[in-house]
Amino acid sequence: MIKRILILASAIIIGQFSHAQQAKTPQPDYLALDKAINSVSAVMIHDVVNPPAAARYYNYFMMGAYNLVTLHNKDIVPIGNFIKSYKIDNTISLPANSYDYRIAAVYSILELGKQMLPSGFMLQDDEDKYIELLKKNNIAEAVIKSSVAVAVEMSNKVIAFSRSDNYNRLSGKLRYTPVKGGKNWYPTPPMYMEAVEPNWKTVRPMMIDSAQQFIPVRPTPFSTDSTSEFYRQAYEVYKISQHPSTEQLNIASFWDCNPFAVTTSGHMMIGFKKISPGGHWMNIAGIAVKKANLSFDASVQVLALEGITLMDAFISCWDEKYRSNGIRPETYINRYIDVKWMPFLQTPPFPEYPSGHAVLSNASATVLSYLLGDHFAYADDSEIPYGVGPRSFKSFMQAAEEASVSRFYGGIHFKDAIENGNSQGRQVGADIVKKLKAAQLKPLMSN
Repeated sequence: MIKRILILASAIIIGQFSHAQQAKTPQPDYLALDKAINSVSAVMIHDVVNPPAAARYYNYFMMGAYNLVTLHNKDIVPIGNFIKSYKIDNTISLPANSYDYRIAAVYSILELGKQMLPSGFMLQDDEDKYIELLKKNNIAEAVIKSSVAVAVEMSNKVIAFSRSDNYNRLSGKLRYTPVKGGKNWYPTPPMYMEAVEPNWKTVRPMMIDSAQQFIPVRPTPFSTDSTSEFYRQAYEVYKISQHPSTEQLNIASFWDCNPFAVTTSGHMMIGFKKISPGGHWMNIAGIAVKKANLSFDASVQVLALEGITLMDAFISCWDEKYRSNGIRPETYINRYIDVKWMPFLQTPPFPEYPSGHAVLSNASATVLSYLLGDHFAYADDSEIPYGVGPRSFKSFMQAAEEASVSRFYGGIHFKDAIENGNSQGRQVGADIVKKLKAAQLKPLMSN
């Protein structure tokens, strides 16, 4: 059981930050947002939460903190100004001078995780330790009590909003039945797991208008003809797997982010739990706000907007995955090129087109670039707990490009799924940025 994920990073920031958004003094340890996020991430890893669901959780876990910040900082645009469906009254019953909204914001991340995750009860220990940390920092008992009460009150408001997003109706949908043969996706070794979230397109998005708003161009037509474009793309995956460079394998491993990979040893199957793709990008956002020395309020803003972006990116991506229902390289290559071939990375249990990494990484990079600049350099060691990394990037878009091509190096995506997924992700991100601009939510950094 993984109880903690320690995400440490070093980075270089290029550009000029708004002085109003920079922390004037070092933040006390009890206001460390990354510790609370790492705690909920650890429980999601324990629960093997799938990638789309993990993105949804990150979205809601940060929403309570964002709402609390907007109540006390009029420079932060209220969430209802750019999320049309958000009609919740964020009024808090306790007087503003009776609690510390920053403490309440951190506690709300833990509280939302405790109430929403299947094994959320595990976060009770984190909440207890957080209260002890506050006491060690000489925070008055009355302030602690009031701050916790406010965190719970706001968390309940967020949960009420989350219950209207159709997630609770997914279990009532018809189960997905894979179609064997032809162009269709089919479960892959070694577990032959059933399709992940085939009805995710029915979940309500946060900022994009609908799951169908950014349907990508059609994938390359399926063909078994060795002279066809589809066969060429499959052979390209096969060929690069024969003699990959060390750097290509490092890139594939760094961006693996498979919540539950399985390896076999004789008659035994051994599972490995990792952080989700969305969790990796939440870590990147966390690295960025710390290295930019952003104020607490501005940090919450960046992390909350990243959570929103992840949720919408997965909804848009998953809509297309189960429309095109594309076959994975592993299945195609085993049938038509090499029956014994295996990809470097384990094939995820859902259709191939488009690449989820391409969509969510480019959407995230687009929004983070708007907030923090096009030339934000940083070092990412999010994967150190899993024996990989760190890697350095000159910008968020460079990281997104690498995350996308990593799936080709890993043998689990064709090139068109990556290239068209990149475009789809940038469209999702651009739409979110357009709506943030319309709501007068300005960048935190000028290039």
